[in-house]
Amino acid sequence: MRTRNFILLPVLSGLLFAGADEDKRLENTATMFSEIMGVKDKEIPQDLLDKAACAVFVPGLKKGAFIIGAKFGRGFVFCRKKGGPGWAGPGAVRVEGGSVGFQIGGSETDVVMLVMNEGGVNRLLSSKFTVGGDASAAAGPVGRTASAETDATMRAELLTWSRSRGVFAGISLQGATLRPDKDAIKGMYGKDMENKDAIFGGNQPPASAGKILEMLNKYSGRK
Repeated sequence: MRTRNFILLPVLSGLLFAGADEDKRLENTATMFSEIMGVKDKEIPQDLLDKAACAVFVPGLKKGAFIIGAKFGRGFVFCRKKGGPGWAGPGAVRVEGGSVGFQIGGSETDVVMLVMNEGGVNRLLSSKFTVGGDASAAAGPVGRTASAETDATMRAELLTWSRSRGVFAGISLQGATLRPDKDAIKGMYGKDMENKDAIFGGNQPPASAGKILEMLNKYSGRK
């Protein structure tokens, strides 16, 4: 019996550590989104946010990783609830590759992606997909909604932005690969799941996701 307890302790400690890491990154995500939406005429256009089916937030990407093309980002996915108003989630993703377009200065870069249609949602919730390859993408416009009415924006499955040194702007994420972050999902929910099940499986979101969910519902709850 003592041996079994000894074996379980590292496992439980790992889950507690992972959960604490996800809690901190979810808090950073809420702060990032609040700051972006709090700058008048420099935020995500309201009409695009209202049309979006899912949102992906990747706070604090490290610039050095862009240059060597290694794994460089971990973020969270939120999608509209099925059959009702509001947002569900979070799921979690890892972002890899696609360094061109990120090197805009600053030691860290925040990234926001909006998934604009059902096809994009299906790709996002698959095992992995490549931006600009598997899913069509465009740099997201900033501020006034009139700037959102471009052919590229209207056709894209994915719209992407970055923020570095306080500057929020649309960027190209061509070539970046998104895949499920199963360690983060387990850290948040305590069990192995795919993003589809984490987001739409009726799971109770971690308490640390409350702030970002509150803001998503505030800015675009479709009530």
